Amino acid sequence: MRSIQTLIIVISFSFYLVSCGTTRRGATPSSEKRNVSTADAREIESGVASWYGPQFNGKLTANGEIYDMDGFTAAHRTLPFNTILLVENLDNGNTVQVRVNDRGPFAKDRIIDLSRGAAKKMEMIGPGTARVRLYLLEGDLENSRVTDLKVMNFTVQLGSFQNRDDAERRSREISGSRVEEIRLNGKRYYRVYYGSYTDRDLATEQKRRLQSRGFTGFVKQIEND
Repeated sequence: MRSIQTLIIVISFSFYLVSCGTTRRGATPSSEKRNVSTADAREIESGVASWYGPQFNGKLTANGEIYDMDGFTAAHRTLPFNTILLVENLDNGNTVQVRVNDRGPFAKDRIIDLSRGAAKKMEMIGPGTARVRLYLLEGDLENSRVTDLKVMNFTVQLGSFQNRDDAERRSREISGSRVEEIRLNGKRYYRVYYGSYTDRDLATEQKRRLQSRGFTGFVKQIEND
């Protein structure tokens, strides 16, 4: 009997250790632990910030995470996922560090949507918006395909292959398509794309034309790789 009780205690303690080691999605970026000032970071954009909260809490973000409105994350139109930003509130001088894990905002006069937790730290819950400046802390813009931070770019993806020859063979079947090399999670892929559009509707229309010719694909934001 005592051995059974001992086994139960050991198992319970093991579950406790595992739960303590779990990282909550949307939590504060690791860089928040560093005391970083705007003087230490590279300025990349300025404009108006807004925030989003309860109506999206618990839903999936664009990169597949579960949105935690009390975390320190943000939605940006084009910056690669997991980019770490220092956001400065130009109205009161407050700053906050956030990790990009979502897409938006889609209002033309906004450049970033902050989680409620980040907005609280910026003291912009009441006003709803604030004039901000964005600084890059972690992320590689030089090797990304972002050309204009404010403009979203779309393409039609018609295939993804691990072998370049297979991708080239597919591309030759579709006049006007191209092959691009993508590195994802340490692996190399060769994707067949068609066109580049700043309007998702135009990309969707092109996808329909290609489908009528027997080529199936889908529209994607090309910066998401």
